[in-house]
Amino acid sequence: MKRAPLSIAVLAVLALTGCVAVPVPSQTAPSSSAAPDPLTGTVTVFAAASLTETLSAMADAFSAEHPNVKVTLNFGGSSGLATQIVQGAPADVFAAASGTTMKTVTDAGLATGVPTVFATNTLEIATPPGNPGQVTGLADFANPHLTIALCAVEVPCGAASKTVLAAAGVVAAPDTYEQDVKAVLSKIELGEVDAGLVYKTDVLVAGGKVEGISFPQASKAVGTYPIVRLTASINANAADAFIAFVLSPAGGKILGDAGFGAP
Repeated sequence: MKRAPLSIAVLAVLALTGCVAVPVPSQTAPSSSAAPDPLTGTVTVFAAASLTETLSAMADAFSAEHPNVKVTLNFGGSSGLATQIVQGAPADVFAAASGTTMKTVTDAGLATGVPTVFATNTLEIATPPGNPGQVTGLADFANPHLTIALCAVEVPCGAASKTVLAAAGVVAAPDTYEQDVKAVLSKIELGEVDAGLVYKTDVLVAGGKVEGISFPQASKAVGTYPIVRLTASINANAADAFIAFVLSPAGGKILGDAGFGAP
């Protein structure tokens, strides 16, 4: 009688006694790798000056998710940006500080779809540190002995300023009209004026460089921020992805942390 090889016999005994598991042929798991990001190229965004810091932070976060996309930001007064777009300036996305300035673009047939409002904002009085002019409210904007800065009425912060002053029954005596809210903020930071009207978010961004004073009439002019892809966009997929990021919870957190209100 032939004897089974010793090794086979031992394995059989061990298997029966439960001392060893029957080996299972190993299988190599199929390799998997993340699909490459299909978004590439440049997205040019025209945006209201009051979005400078916030949209810059969004662009950084978006580029971290899509490293092959470069976001180019052009900030300024919304009315001026709208005019540039109508005149043919190349851009993929427009984020305005009011529905009125956005309407300039949509009426010209230069927007794809309906613009989406993604944030709100209100005005605050801002003074240099220490409030040397002793400003306490909107009534002081009629004081001819104070130096006052306002946004030009053509831009959203100027239109909002006109509304809140009218609501307070104040005929202001401004010494300078600026083309965007950042220019007003700069004059306050430099101590060139005693006070000005800027957005609440600008006061937060300035930190200790200015002092903010709230006033009840601010609720009469709540600013809305619509965003849309432009028909002239040459990178529609990336532009849509950037807008989606702005509208996402991640974008909303950045906006909220900066002091913007929800739509």
